[in-house]
Amino acid sequence: MPTKKNVFCPVECTLDAIAGRWKVLIIHQLLEGTKRFNQLQRELGGITHRTLTKQLREMEERGLVNRKDYKEIPPRVEYRLSPLGQSLESVLLAMHEWGESYGRKVLQKK
Repeated sequence: MPTKKNVFCPVECTLDAIAGRWKVLIIHQLLEGTKRFNQLQRELGGITHRTLTKQLREMEERGLVNRKDYKEIPPRVEYRLSPLGQSLESVLLAMHEWGESYGRKVLQKK
């Protein structure tokens, strides 16, 4: 029988919130401002309709993304980062800087 983990790790919590191939890229796009679904899909290139829908729903459930449905025909839905989602900007910038530094070190070793 699996045991439940009793230790809280803030880093693991952060990684869990942005885990996956697309969430960080979605956040990056939404840091530029509010976007419609099709605009996000075009800008992300390669993400399927189903996957984008799933990722946005998960991010909405976690409070990272706000969804606004205008109840119009044709449908118009917009997505934007919530204040909580916007607070990830500094985290992503730090990850970017670390990745550049790490990448240079890896290339130097080759």
